[in-house]
Amino acid sequence: MRAEVRQVADGTYLVHGSNTNWVILADGDAVTLVDTGYPGDRALVLDSLEQVGSSPKAVTAVLITHAHNDHLGSAEYLRDTYGTPVYLHEAEVPHARREFLQQVTVGDVLKNIWRPGVLPWMVHTIRVGGTEQHPVAAPQAFAGAGPLDLPGRPVPVHTPGHTSGHCVFHLPDSGIVISGDALVSGHPTSRIKGPQLLPDMFHHERDRAVASLDILEGLDADTLLPGHGPLHTGPVREAAQRAREHAI
Repeated sequence: MRAEVRQVADGTYLVHGSNTNWVILADGDAVTLVDTGYPGDRALVLDSLEQVGSSPKAVTAVLITHAHNDHLGSAEYLRDTYGTPVYLHEAEVPHARREFLQQVTVGDVLKNIWRPGVLPWMVHTIRVGGTEQHPVAAPQAFAGAGPLDLPGRPVPVHTPGHTSGHCVFHLPDSGIVISGDALVSGHPTSRIKGPQLLPDMFHHERDRAVASLDILEGLDADTLLPGHGPLHTGPVREAAQRAREHAI
């Protein structure tokens, strides 16, 4: 099985893994990797790097939108094997070390097992290591505000709610927002198509997740690269508004 890699702008690639996405920002063969899928997606992560003409040795940094297992999957592998630094919002750093866990519990899932899509999603999640813990031994906080000095020049924007330290990454020059789970365009457990919040059970603080849509509305962009679901084109402002309407 090969990763599904889609170029969405010069040097910017959206990759669809197994029920989750990650993004590659390339500058020559050097890249920034934003999120890393499930632990079981490692072969797909490595394949996606190869498809864009890069390699794990050329990953300048791993940026993590939030430290859930389906985004953190291979971060520690890359850090431990290749010395790749792993960066998150300062509030998410202890989450990545697993000093605490702000993630849907097995009990929460079982309470919602009757909902369409939840059982097959749960089975898939177990198969790809979604219940495993792969903490990052030495995660680092972003150094200051503004664009990061990395391929793609991404700008971290704190969007708490899904987790306390959730961040999206704005690429102002290309009008792109890498939204992680602050704003998605689909999920196996959701019947909604298009921009939306994830179902309530996935959010650490749902009210803050809804409030963070205001932050997304303020970002000048017309392309959304979500953590789940397909590429979404159109003003991110309108996508955030649609998600809010579904959340009411």
